[in-house]
Amino acid sequence: MAWIGLINAETHRVLPACSFGGGIEELKNIEISADAESPFGHGPIGIALRENRPFWSQDFMNDPLTAPWQERAARGGWAASASLPLHRNGIIIGAFTLYAGETNAFDEAACDLLVEMAVDISFALSNFTNEIARKQAEQELRIAAIAFESQEGILITDADKVILRINKSFTRQTGYSAEEIVGKTPALMKSGRQGPEFYQQMWEVLTRDHYWHGEIWNRRKNGEIYPDWLTITAVTNTEGKVTNYVSSYSDLSKFKKSEAAIHSLAFYDPLTSLPNRRLLVERLQHTFAASARHHYHAALLFIDLDNFKILNDTRGHNIGDLLLIEVASRLQACVREGDTVARLGGDEFIVILQELSEEPLQAAAQTEVICDKILAAIGRPHLLANYEYQSSASIGITLFCNQAVMVDELLKRADTAMYHAKNAGRNSLRFYDPAMQVVLETRAALETDLRGALGENQFRLHYQMQVGHTGHILGAEVLIRWLHPQRGLVSLLQFIPLAEETGLILPIGRWVLEMACAQLKTWEADPLACNLRLAINVSAPQFHQPDFVEQVRQTFQRHVLNPNQIKFELTESLVLDNISDTIVKMHALRQNGVRFSMDDFGTGYSSLSYLTQLPLDQLKIDQSFVRNIGVKHSDSIIVQTISAWLIIWEWRSLQEGVETEEQRAFLEQHGCVVYQGYLFGKPVPVEEFEEELKNRNDNGQ
Repeated sequence: MAWIGLINAETHRVLPACSFGGGIEELKNIEISADAESPFGHGPIGIALRENRPFWSQDFMNDPLTAPWQERAARGGWAASASLPLHRNGIIIGAFTLYAGETNAFDEAACDLLVEMAVDISFALSNFTNEIARKQAEQELRIAAIAFESQEGILITDADKVILRINKSFTRQTGYSAEEIVGKTPALMKSGRQGPEFYQQMWEVLTRDHYWHGEIWNRRKNGEIYPDWLTITAVTNTEGKVTNYVSSYSDLSKFKKSEAAIHSLAFYDPLTSLPNRRLLVERLQHTFAASARHHYHAALLFIDLDNFKILNDTRGHNIGDLLLIEVASRLQACVREGDTVARLGGDEFIVILQELSEEPLQAAAQTEVICDKILAAIGRPHLLANYEYQSSASIGITLFCNQAVMVDELLKRADTAMYHAKNAGRNSLRFYDPAMQVVLETRAALETDLRGALGENQFRLHYQMQVGHTGHILGAEVLIRWLHPQRGLVSLLQFIPLAEETGLILPIGRWVLEMACAQLKTWEADPLACNLRLAINVSAPQFHQPDFVEQVRQTFQRHVLNPNQIKFELTESLVLDNISDTIVKMHALRQNGVRFSMDDFGTGYSSLSYLTQLPLDQLKIDQSFVRNIGVKHSDSIIVQTISAWLIIWEWRSLQEGVETEEQRAFLEQHGCVVYQGYLFGKPVPVEEFEEELKNRNDNGQ
């Protein structure tokens, strides 16, 4: 049951004014007072009125404060009560009380709701007694409506923002008739262009100043989003309280279209809709600043179509324009989001590539990849008004990073490089820096050779023995070598990063696994080698292939091989790159018998939190620490600490890079008993490795 009781000004009794629900008969002749001196003034209602706060009695029948009314409560079924003070113009005039049929009925949500209801009831009571103020507000509205039939859209709401009236201009502007919008709120026209923070700020200003104006995006009845200039004025009564809002709407659509057209003419090429020279200069200046601030390279590409004048002269400017439009579209498809494609004029285009690598060679390589895409895109046939035309382009490139250079100078450099490209035979690219061009040409030639190396059987496997503390050979690490017919032995530092960058590391990695398994199969018949275990380095791109586990399983099946003889070496960076994927794949391969070793341990960011999750069999302490044993005290301490730590956690270790007996003895003293390094043998072809096996056997090792 709920009821409202008002305080009698003379007696201070709280008298029922209205009630609803079952058991209202129990309110008849009820004695409740707001006076602290009265014996009936110390219950929930009396306290709520005197202390001006809600009072909750969650167990009415056992609450000592409710004793005078518990007999009524038993008849009415009141198990809990909520009493909240009511106000009229800020003065306490009574209480709103709710009785519930069960104890602890008022949880946090219920309490919040009842507080809101009490506020609403107080507001209604205030409005009920403010009839004079309401009439005065209506008079002000009539004054405000003098311009109601103006050419601007006019809308009037009450204080709760409920629409009371609109004019004909508003209907013409929005499409809403009075019948469709009166009784609703202006939120009906929200476009979604502006977020909640926009409206919050608008209402803060309106509440403070009783006036707001600004640009806003609204939605017409047909769904079209359009710009408005909105002015809102708050109408207040004699007490300063808002009774209504008057809003005027000016449609800015035509103005915005004109403004956009002027902007487009100023900053965009009318034929291709690409940025023109003026906007290009702005974008370049922005790129200069960003490059200097973040220390990355950027590139400027100067693109000139080959033989464009001949096309214009033979087929006409209309066909030439069609080619320019098509080239503009293809250029935009080749670059990344955030890059800029602009038309300088005629058949000359400019591309700004942002956020390239900090390293100049890598930045140049990234640029070359995009330029190759551009040349290929422009080189595809163009259908120009039923005429198929084959085009090509010459590209000049200049890189920049934190350089104090003028825009015109940068364009000049790229233009110079472009003419070098044309002189080289067109359909090509050139860098402004000759030294950079040489490096890129060398790299391109090496990539071409690398792509053919597998098919031409230029790769070899070398084996570097891994030995126990007694000198007996436990296995070997498999290391790839590239023996080029002209270049000779190509350094790993030259071709492995290139293989990873081009994706060739995947077929190379598969080849290494295939050859290593074939070698183990061959050794099954050799009593000296049949129990050896081979360690194979696996790159991050190879390991993170979705089907890598299945590739390995199929390789084992083809060779009918015992997987226990294979050990995959993974780097710390590979593990950290996607640790969840790594853990899943390692466990799947471990179930098939594959062993794992973490390579270069100590150079990454290892922590027990993930190491304990990995099915590792061995950790290889990075050789950079071993190199300085006996020379650099800190490295000796690091090796000693890591070795002790591995012993505590019962992980096996292997020390690579062991070159002296002093290093080996130090490592053995601190618990490392498996070694790899030049002290025992260099990586050698399989024939030399087998010969060393035989020699050690003959010597009893």
